[in-house]
Amino acid sequence: MNSINLLRKQTETATESALDRQPEKAPLLRINKKKMTPYLMVSPYILHLLVFVAFPVIFSLVLIFHRWNIISPMEYIGMGNFYHLFHDRLFFKAILNTITFLVIHIPLQIIVALFFAEMLNQKLKLRGFYRAAFFLPVVVSGVVITYMWQQLYGYDTGVLNRLLVWAGLGKVGWLLDPNVAMPSIAIMATWKNVGLYIVLFLVGLQGVPQQYYEAADMEGASHWQKFRHITLPMINPTFFMVVILSTIGGFSLFIEPYIMTDGGPLNSTLSAVLYIYREGFFFYHMGYAATLGFFFALLILAVVIVQRKFVEKEI
Repeated sequence: MNSINLLRKQTETATESALDRQPEKAPLLRINKKKMTPYLMVSPYILHLLVFVAFPVIFSLVLIFHRWNIISPMEYIGMGNFYHLFHDRLFFKAILNTITFLVIHIPLQIIVALFFAEMLNQKLKLRGFYRAAFFLPVVVSGVVITYMWQQLYGYDTGVLNRLLVWAGLGKVGWLLDPNVAMPSIAIMATWKNVGLYIVLFLVGLQGVPQQYYEAADMEGASHWQKFRHITLPMINPTFFMVVILSTIGGFSLFIEPYIMTDGGPLNSTLSAVLYIYREGFFFYHMGYAATLGFFFALLILAVVIVQRKFVEKEI
């Protein structure tokens, strides 16, 4: 009997010591929660990235090699969409129209934005009001701005043509003449977006050390010499950023020709993005539209790389 009790006590003692040696579960749970918290915090962004960025990009790459109209099943056609692309004269005309827009829009926007930024950098009365006034069109809907300028450009009832008639001049087909329609859209786009670039240039100008200008004044430098040899080199990073943003924004031209001219007259304002939109959502050539978008993205990348090589340097 004594031996049985002794054996029982030894067994209980061994069990208790084994339980004491087991790690506590609560600290592990706390550690796991701490490790999981960052992943839970970024999970909405990761989900958004996967659903709205990664999946569309991968699906577009798949569409490049297929013919699909949303309703019928996909049909594999290999490089057929690329063959169609390189024989599509209208697409290359749309690219030429977009480049024409950029050639007018980017220099005009840079000149106007830099001029007003230089003016607003001076000590003026109501300077805050002027800055807000110039930036106001940027925050207004692009559709509203486009409809407003469409009324201004009206041939018979537009304000601009009424002013020309009042001055004894002839009417201008701002949106009806193929030679004038794209420059007219470029002017409107410049008016809408210039406020953003005024702010960017203004930030760059305020970062130029004043002692450089004071030293130049002591040497008798003119205003143009100070602007050419001090201001431009010092704001070169801002200048480069403005050029890149203007280029990307110009290549994205869509709302203005879609509302004002629908690509006319005679396809003179048909932008590349508008053409891609038509192919995809009007004719339902989804595979071909994806191919156009892929080619157009590569074109934008090439232009930006060239701009970086020639613009991002000391002026």
